[in-house]
Formats: sequence, C-alpha cells, structure tokens
Amino acid sequence: MKLLVLGGTAWVGHTVAATALAAGHEVTCLARGVDVPVGSILVRADRDRDDALAPVAAEHWDAVIDVARQPGHVRRAVRDLEQVVERYVFLSSGNAYASQEEIGQNEDALRLDPLDADVMASMEDYGAAKVACENAVLAGFGSSRTVIVRAGLIGGPGDLSGRSGYWPWRFAHPSSEEGAVLVPDAPELPTAIIDVRDLASWLVQRAEGGPVGTFNAMGIPIPFFEHIDAARAEHHRPCARVLAC
Repeated sequence: MKLLVLGGTAWVGHTVAATALAAGHEVTCLARGVDVPVGSILVRADRDRDDALAPVAAEHWDAVIDVARQPGHVRRAVRDLEQVVERYVFLSSGNAYASQEEIGQNEDALRLDPLDADVMASMEDYGAAKVACENAVLAGFGSSRTVIVRAGLIGGPGDLSGRSGYWPWRFAHPSSEEGAVLVPDAPELPTAIIDVRDLASWLVQRAEGGPVGTFNAMGIPIPFFEHIDAARAEHHRPCARVLAC
C-alpha cells in the first residue's frame, strides 16, 4: 500500500507511520518537523500554508491517515487530495460527542456543533473542531471512501502528557519514607485507556481496506482500583486511600 501520513513526527502520527512501515507499506510523511520513522519518505510542509499539500497532490495514494485537529488543515487536505486518494482515514476524538457523561455511547450519539473557524481559539474548541474535521472529510470523500475513528484517552509509550503515565511514575517516586502513595478513595470510578500501538495498528488496518464508516476506539472501562493496582504492581508499593489528594 502506498500510504500518506499527514504528520508523522508527533506521538500518534509517528506511531502510525512506524506501524505502517512494519507492515511492509510504502509510507510518506508530510510534516513540518523531521523526526519521522526511519524508512519513511519525508515531505516537509507547513499545513498552515494554503499550498502545503501541493508536493503530494500530484501523486496517487491508496490511503491517507490524518490526525489533524485544525479544521482548516483538513478542509485544505480534502480539497487537494480528493482526486488522488482512494480512502481517507481521519483520527477524531470522543470529545466530538456532546455529552461526556455516558459510558459506552455508540457512534450515533449526539455530537457538538462543528467549529466554523479554520483554527481553534483554544483547547476548549477541540471537540467542535474535530466535528468540523469529520464533516469536511465526509463532504469531500463521501461515506464510501471515509473512515472516521473517534479515539478515547490514548496512552502508552511516548505519552508525554502524564495522563497515562502519572500513576506508574507516582508509585516509582513515593513521597513518604515508607513508600506509601495516596490515591483518591474512588475505587469504582471507571477508567479507560487505549494503547497508542493498538490504535495505530487499527488505523493502518482501516487504511488497508475493509469496512468504512465511523468507529469508536476506546479502551475497555475498568474500575479505578484495577488501574491503580496495575500501576502499583510495577513498583510493589503500598497504597493508602484518602478522600481526596
């Protein structure tokens, strides 16, 4: 497969490109940076520019995988690639849903209103921006050539946000001489993380072919105490629960 990855230097995009290479595909990364996986072809471009995709718009691609969050980036990509790409795989987010209170809601759940602007004013616009990106891909490529993947909380190797690595780090760096770690007293609080490697593999599979449409890609919900126990097991530390910490 001849695959175009829009990105390839940041965490998720880099993992996607590396996964596609490992599967034997020819991978080209269009990115501002240079830290793409060894073996991929780098096309340097700034997607803030209107003509950013000109270097790749003259070639034919079996699929494109796009992880963008700015609607303008996606709108221009759809405009420039619709004639030369067979399948558009867009990584969206569970933040696209209007409500974050329901566990296990399906892909038909109500979404936020799409962001009209090409650029987010702040991260508060993130969910609406992803909706606008989804709409742009569907409008340009149609339902028969579009795969939208709404990811939940992503974790795993390379996560610099601390969202998935905090508790393992905390047990590795206890604050007391006894090595105890304080955690919230919320044992049944549901948690869910999808490993970036699993997500990348599934995105590449969707680029290779198979069903099109919109899919949730969420980790399996587990109680908070299981999440904590897994983190604690890595470092064999005692645990003291409190009401808040």
